[in-house]
Amino acid sequence: MKLAVGDQAPDFVSKDQNEDSISLSDFKGKKIILYFYPRDNTPGCTAESCNLRDNYSHLQKQGYVVLGISSNDQKSHQKFIKKYDLPFPLIADTDKSVHEAYGTWAPKKFMGREFLGTVRTTFVIDEEGKIEEIIEKVKTKDHTAQILG
Repeated sequence: MKLAVGDQAPDFVSKDQNEDSISLSDFKGKKIILYFYPRDNTPGCTAESCNLRDNYSHLQKQGYVVLGISSNDQKSHQKFIKKYDLPFPLIADTDKSVHEAYGTWAPKKFMGREFLGTVRTTFVIDEEGKIEEIIEKVKTKDHTAQILG
């Protein structure tokens, strides 16, 4: 099932980089930017995360909470956060259950081979937990402008 604008965002319970439990319902009443990215410390994912970092205070002033999510583990997330001074939590979806709920774990092609992986997608979720926007063609270096545009 593919999620659409207006759908209720699937709630989840997962672990952040500090192994603390984190769920979508923790942020009820706030606007959420939930961005799925393939891998810590890769060029596109770093550009996207740093763009959100550089605009974080502006996003907060607009009332947004930023949550990053990939299938990397907590230790990988801790290194990524420390290396790039990321001010928001990264969710370690190692069992891909959140990816599957959002339809972001899917077949991909790279250099002629097919494999399952994270489809870079951002969900903008309103205060009621409804999906306001789905960004599938993410511009990693200019992602904040896409979200606020």
